[in-house]
Amino acid sequence: MSDDINIRAGKKEDCSAVLELIRELAAYEKALPEVELTAEQLMKDGFESSPPKYQLLVAEENDDIVGCALYYPRYSTWKGRTLYLEDLVVKEAYRRKGVGSGLLKALIGVAGEENAARLEWQVLDWNQDAIAFYEKFNTRFDEEWVNCKLVRGDY
Repeated sequence: MSDDINIRAGKKEDCSAVLELIRELAAYEKALPEVELTAEQLMKDGFESSPPKYQLLVAEENDDIVGCALYYPRYSTWKGRTLYLEDLVVKEAYRRKGVGSGLLKALIGVAGEENAARLEWQVLDWNQDAIAFYEKFNTRFDEEWVNCKLVRGDY
């Protein structure tokens, strides 16, 4: 990673740039129309609610946000405190330059500082680049559990 890249805790002022990263990821996953989130909602949920609904790490170069890791606490009935990485996103022009590794290493550090029993996330089975990236971190890929969800309108 370039010495010009700084990893830090996200701030309220970063929300518009983070939303653009989220939209870039959604476009990559061919799901841009599914993004309903607004910068205002990101600000409210992450920086104005108590407790915050999520936490944020950002990677910046010359005050330009080039990547982010959005995560939040979870609780395991067997293990206790865990962290869940909702998304790790890096601008396309900054991929394969160590930005993602820097963000994930920083989040692993947070998990250690918070004594989290696990750091968990999901990766799409077709995203071989992401899978190869995560393999470098000795990631355990779960073949046993099936993802489940209910969406607004189902309840």
